[in-house]
Amino acid sequence: MPHDPLSLLLVCAVLVLAGWVKGVAGMGLPAVGMAALGLMMSPVQAATLMVVPLVLTNVWQAFSGPALGALVRRLAWMLVGIVAGTCAGIGLLTARGSPWPGFALGLALAAYGVVGLWLPPLSLPQRAARWAAPVVGACTGVLCGATGVFSVPLVPYLTALGLGRDALIQAMGLSFLVCSATLGAALAVRGHYPGGVAWQSCLAVLPALAGVALGQRTRQRMDPARFRFWFFVSLVLVGGFMAVRALV
Repeated sequence: MPHDPLSLLLVCAVLVLAGWVKGVAGMGLPAVGMAALGLMMSPVQAATLMVVPLVLTNVWQAFSGPALGALVRRLAWMLVGIVAGTCAGIGLLTARGSPWPGFALGLALAAYGVVGLWLPPLSLPQRAARWAAPVVGACTGVLCGATGVFSVPLVPYLTALGLGRDALIQAMGLSFLVCSATLGAALAVRGHYPGGVAWQSCLAVLPALAGVALGQRTRQRMDPARFRFWFFVSLVLVGGFMAVRALV
């Protein structure tokens, strides 16, 4: 993490912005945080900084509804796939001197934006959802381990389950919590969490939570469709730029 005042101010601004997006949309903290921080530092540094804010902001979302037990049972195989996939993909994110983490992160962000812009709403029958669960979890986990972003294919899959609005938000919080906690554990095992870095990640919670609170206050004043459109357009542009920059 940078130490000069201007860079620290920019990092805090990014965390507030990412938290604000999550407060408005209920998701987007890792995508916005990794996209913006990835322009200032390596993807693995950005991921280590984001882990504690991700875990803590999703704890509340996961435990804020009455359906936690039922969701754990319904999503169990997907959650197992997330853990296995993250452990399998972490080697790409932590590769030293390789352009592929930056390329993979940019590609994942752009893909997330494209899915949000153009993928029509999906609907999965219960039998198909059951066998797809571990596959979706493994794919999400590999992307989580490789890029620090875990929205694709997780969010389209959860949306296709036909959950009610509150249950869907809680399911996203539960899934994001497992992704971020597993990512943090995998990074720690690989030696990316010395005391100083862990302390910085804990401090990053403050601007992220401030952004979430601000986003929740402004949610009712915004046109949700317009907000989602520009959010996904921004991810396509930033992700495409990061992918090209990593290769060039």
